Amino acid sequence: MEIAEKKEVGENKGLNSQSDIAIVDAEREAEEKERHARELKAGLHPLKNKFVLWYTRRTPGVRTQTSYEDNIKKIVEFSTVEGFWVCYCHLARPSSLPSPTDLHLFKEGIRPLWEDSANCSGGKWIIRFKKAVSGRFWEDLVLALVGDQLDYGDNICGAVLSIRFNEDILSVWNRNAADHQAVMALRDAIKRQLKLPHSYVMEYKAHDTSLRDNSSYRNTWLRG
Repeated sequence: MEIAEKKEVGENKGLNSQSDIAIVDAEREAEEKERHARELKAGLHPLKNKFVLWYTRRTPGVRTQTSYEDNIKKIVEFSTVEGFWVCYCHLARPSSLPSPTDLHLFKEGIRPLWEDSANCSGGKWIIRFKKAVSGRFWEDLVLALVGDQLDYGDNICGAVLSIRFNEDILSVWNRNAADHQAVMALRDAIKRQLKLPHSYVMEYKAHDTSLRDNSSYRNTWLRG
C-alpha cells in the first residue's frame, strides 16, 4: 500500500510539472500576442521573437563559471524591425573588436550560457572564418535569425560571433542535441542562408560535452 501511494504521488508530481510547463508556455504565447498587437498599433513591424544582444570581453585563461557570467554584459534588446536597425546601425563591426571578444544574439529569456535551462540539452553548429570575411557572414546570420528564416526556428536559441586572434568563429545554438533531424536541418538552413562555399566545414558540439572539457570549440563530434 505504501509503495502504491508513493507511486501515485510521483505520478501526480510529474503531471503537475507538465501542467506548469504548459501554463508557462501559454502565458508566454499570450504575452507575445499582446506585444505584437501593441507594436502594430504603434505603427511598428514586430518580429516573431524578442532578442537580446550580449557582449563578452574575456581575459585569456581558464574559464570558470563565475568569471564567465560576470563578464557577460547585456547591450540592448529589441522586438521590432525598426528597433533592430536602430541597434544594429550603431554596433561596432567585427573587424574593429579586440580579441578575445564574443557577441551573443539570443532570444529573450535565454542567457548565452551552456547551463541555461534552454541550452543545457542542446548544442551548436560551428563555422570558422578568416577575419577578412567574418563580418559579412555574421550580418547574414543575424538577418536570418532575426527574420526567422532558419528551419526549425523554435529549436534555435541564438547565435554567437567569437573574435579570436587568428580567426573568427560563428556558432548557432539549438535546444536539443538529441534531435538529429532538427540538428541536420539547421545545418542545411545555415548553409543555404549564408550561401556557404563547399570549402567551409561545419562542426557540431553538444553543450554537455563543452561542460565536460571546459571548451567551446575543441573536440567536436559531428562534421557536415
